[in-house]
Amino acid sequence: NRSIPLISGIQYDLCDDLSILLIFFLKFSVNSSSYELDVWTEIAKFLDGKSLVKLALTCRWFHGVIMQDCVWKFACLSHLQVPAPDRTEFKWIQLYASAIDGSHSYAFRDKEKHLDWMRIGAFFLESPSVILSQRLTLPLKIMKRESLQNMLGSAGACLLSGLRTGIWIADLQLVRCPVCELDTCEGTMQALDARHIELFLSEEYQNCSWEYEQIGSHKLKGPAKAASATIMDLKHITDHPTADVFNLKLWAGRQNDFQPKAMITFHAVAISTNLQANQGLLSKFYVMRAGTGGEIVSIRVTQQLL
Repeated sequence: NRSIPLISGIQYDLCDDLSILLIFFLKFSVNSSSYELDVWTEIAKFLDGKSLVKLALTCRWFHGVIMQDCVWKFACLSHLQVPAPDRTEFKWIQLYASAIDGSHSYAFRDKEKHLDWMRIGAFFLESPSVILSQRLTLPLKIMKRESLQNMLGSAGACLLSGLRTGIWIADLQLVRCPVCELDTCEGTMQALDARHIELFLSEEYQNCSWEYEQIGSHKLKGPAKAASATIMDLKHITDHPTADVFNLKLWAGRQNDFQPKAMITFHAVAISTNLQANQGLLSKFYVMRAGTGGEIVSIRVTQQLL
């Protein structure tokens, strides 16, 4: 009975039916001289991360099979349910671990502000442009591509360009409100946090060389029924799956349901939380770039009651 840590906080017990079955097949494969690398590589592609680790511990030969990058690429894409990006700067076993180990932005920074979180899932940016909005509607001004400042001011939305394409991970965060002394504030605010899958592996992020910058804000005066935000790949904004984001009856909570809800498709993510009585809502938009003038590698939308 052995266990090894592959990802922090998760242990992988080797004493179970799958491990015994794999060892059984290994024994008979050796005895029958049918130790085919290609066959076992294909079998490994259909196992999840835990099973891959168990299989890798059976012997050195299987360790060599499992450590092939193609095996972890298949496992990662299968787990996240997204297509493969054109390029990656890290090995797929690193990307897999970074995507599923429970890490989020507030675990790296501002731990004292963090209260709770929910992993929404993964989506894919095929183009470097997205629509970022605090409303689950599609204003005509966005389609006309007016200036960023005008859209933020009038419609609570903007068109962002220069994003790093590929796989993005989305989380819903609950953090301490910076203006919680207000009578109408319960001391918390929500944040839609989206990051490129490679962000946490980047040395510049880890040493805090890359920082968030606020690109705008939108104040909704008067009672707000819900706090919502969405990020959509501009290239796929007319796709049928993306249209489901705007169908609130499909996924948003009913009027008396105050639990945060989230919706994710291949190319979009959205959140919506019904609100108690309030005097308005303040949404702020942030981006993180890979260095000065670099690609956008993370997006954050925070929302707090007025």
